[in-house]
Amino acid sequence: MSEEGVDTREVAEGQEQHTPDPRRWRILGVTLVVGFMSLLDVTIVNVAIPSMQEGLDTSTGTIQWVVSGYALAFGLTLVAGGRLGDAYGRRRLMLIGLTGFIVSSAAVGLAPNVETVIAARLAQGATAGLLTPQNSGLIQQLFRGPERGRAFGAFGFTVSLSSALGPVLGGAIIALAGEEQGWRWLFLVNVPIGLAALVAIAVIVPGPDRQDDSGTWIDVPGALLLGGAVLCVLFPLVSLEGGALLPLALLLGAPAFGWGFVRWEARLGRLGRPPLLDVGLLRTLPGYSTGMAIGTLYFTGFTGIFLVLSVHLQGELGLSPLMAGLLTTPFAVGAAITAPLSGRLVSRAGRTLTVVALVTMMSGTALAAWLAPGFDDGAIWMALVPCLLLAGLGGGGVISPNFTLTLAEVPPRMGGAAGAALQTGQRIGSSLGAALLMTTYGVAMGPFGGEGALRAALIASLVVLSTALAAAVWSRRHE
Repeated sequence: MSEEGVDTREVAEGQEQHTPDPRRWRILGVTLVVGFMSLLDVTIVNVAIPSMQEGLDTSTGTIQWVVSGYALAFGLTLVAGGRLGDAYGRRRLMLIGLTGFIVSSAAVGLAPNVETVIAARLAQGATAGLLTPQNSGLIQQLFRGPERGRAFGAFGFTVSLSSALGPVLGGAIIALAGEEQGWRWLFLVNVPIGLAALVAIAVIVPGPDRQDDSGTWIDVPGALLLGGAVLCVLFPLVSLEGGALLPLALLLGAPAFGWGFVRWEARLGRLGRPPLLDVGLLRTLPGYSTGMAIGTLYFTGFTGIFLVLSVHLQGELGLSPLMAGLLTTPFAVGAAITAPLSGRLVSRAGRTLTVVALVTMMSGTALAAWLAPGFDDGAIWMALVPCLLLAGLGGGGVISPNFTLTLAEVPPRMGGAAGAALQTGQRIGSSLGAALLMTTYGVAMGPFGGEGALRAALIASLVVLSTALAAAVWSRRHE
């Protein structure tokens, strides 16, 4: 037992005597469908902002909260959702979360005004935060050894695919349903898919594992402290995307909430009560904090690229939402090729795989920054398609290996909360990246025009990705 009240032998808990569930790959398939749907709703509305603004007769700043509110609520509930899944069973949390997600999706699609849309999007994001951590928790629970790497490879593929295909599917749905009301079908399509997934979860996902009943007490004060820290970071970032600067003052509260959370969790450990997130145990695990840093920095540099490209292709080059989405598809194609492969290789290659993948992605992004601003709307595909394909080949090798390596020694009893903390960092990174790249694009627009602004935003992305690369190199040297 360590000074912090953590039994380091728990790291190996559940690793030796494990009987694989014969249905584990089918269970994973069902949960990844749900994960894809919830992650897709982060990016699918990016191309719908103009039509939503027109259909709801509101300002750009107000409609931005349809995008930002989802990301905010999503990030706030991730760790609590992961801990609830650890304590009460992942099937139960998936059924509760998916039911809420279906209802709130229908509420957005049928909303009579923008206020209802924003409120329903907040509810949708909160329920997605209950759903998503169950994916990593189930992988920790059901898979061991090299199989876990392959399972996280499938999960990484899902994350990459949902981020890249969001604009494409959004543009296609709007093209089919019409500019004025087509945006509603972005959300209504979740209802039939969600209902089918609800039945599949009830039938195939296993109930709670009762081998460890110590975790049914929920750390509400810890959840509030962590929620305050996340709110103080995410709310200013999503407000900045809409042009508001005053909420940046909330950033000052994040260290205080974070310090209070760590102190409270350490106290619970000394008292022998189950914390929301066992920070003492996670501190003893090799590579966890570095893996969280890599994931956060990668998402900061990665996700904003698609938002900037969507705005530039539609606003500066006059392309349709569907065409703008299609031009970002090569990234998804590249990620689809390498994500499953990286899941198979990570157990042998370790952090070297992350380093190579980041270098490959940065090469594609650098080529896009160099070539893409020189092409007009008729030839832009000549630059973007090969560059984004190369970037996607690298990107597919980042997410799943990072999950596998970061959570490798996390015991199954806290797999949901630990995986959710990792995903919370990714959500913060996504919001920070969107704000950073869009701000860079907007500031550079005046002196350099649209082409220069695009290049400046992509260079800003490269700067952030280089810090993720530095963290990966450091981790590799200390493996």
